[in-house]
Amino acid sequence: MNNLRSVGVIGTGKYVPEKILTNKDLEAIVETSDEWIVSRTGIQERHIAAPEQATSDLAYEAAIKALASAGMTAQDLDLIIVATVTPDMAFPSTACILQDKLGAKGAAAFDLSAACSGFVYGLATATSFIKTGIYNNALIIGADCLSRITDYTDRNTCVLFGDGAGAVVIGEVPEGRGFQSFDLGAEGAGGGLLKLEAGGSRLPASADTVENKQHYIYMNGREVFKFAVRVMGTATVDVLEKAGLSKDDIDLFVPHQANIRIIQSAMQRLDLPEEKVIINVHKYANTSAASIPLALVEAAEEGRMKEGDRVLMVGFGGGLTWGASVLVW
Repeated sequence: MNNLRSVGVIGTGKYVPEKILTNKDLEAIVETSDEWIVSRTGIQERHIAAPEQATSDLAYEAAIKALASAGMTAQDLDLIIVATVTPDMAFPSTACILQDKLGAKGAAAFDLSAACSGFVYGLATATSFIKTGIYNNALIIGADCLSRITDYTDRNTCVLFGDGAGAVVIGEVPEGRGFQSFDLGAEGAGGGLLKLEAGGSRLPASADTVENKQHYIYMNGREVFKFAVRVMGTATVDVLEKAGLSKDDIDLFVPHQANIRIIQSAMQRLDLPEEKVIINVHKYANTSAASIPLALVEAAEEGRMKEGDRVLMVGFGGGLTWGASVLVW
């Protein structure tokens, strides 16, 4: 084990589209209210991709910033992983499209589908490649255009989602720094609680699937909420134990930004004060795989992390999946 490299974040970047859709805007579209949305979710607004933008475009903007932050060029990259549930198309992968946009000709590239947990899954995957010396560095991006698969006549889901991208470059860091542990998991039996039914090999696109709105997000909100509250707690405990740490050792908590009530539940379980938690769900809503990296990058930009701080990231998503990681900044 002593021969394994220490791997950590060496560059960060984020991007959100210019257009903002506020709760007031949604009041004119569906039967809802700003007060109802804020009180139940904490969301005030979300960013929406322009008609000509796809997930790879959002990912590209975040990637450029992350590379600049790392002092690297695209030619330096060995691996590109894009975590997304809204790829530009079924294939080629969004990562391959991004590789071409960046000019990263020497990089392997693939997409990873674990919904809102996808970024942490991507970090764990890329870290393994670098720790063992297969690659030297990697670009991991969480990017989603959830507005493309959101039914804006469904008041239960349309208030929850937004678009964005967050990116990190990871590579070898000094011993004692970087990723200390990961905890990944899935409960496939709950897959039907959060899904996009049509468009795959089970239900190819047809007039019926379009008419039945099966190309939009379906979510059983009550059951997903219960799963989220439970798994955010257990994954946090497990990943801290793997790192040999306790909840008192956490300097910054970076949770998936889906719902303020879920975040507050996790804070209570960990007995964490608000100053140790990054919360931006009010600005971006749930951006799926982009959620955790957007929060992490924003925390870095705001100077919320100093060298040696222990950062805990934890998320949950469709699958159902979860992912957590402890990072020494």
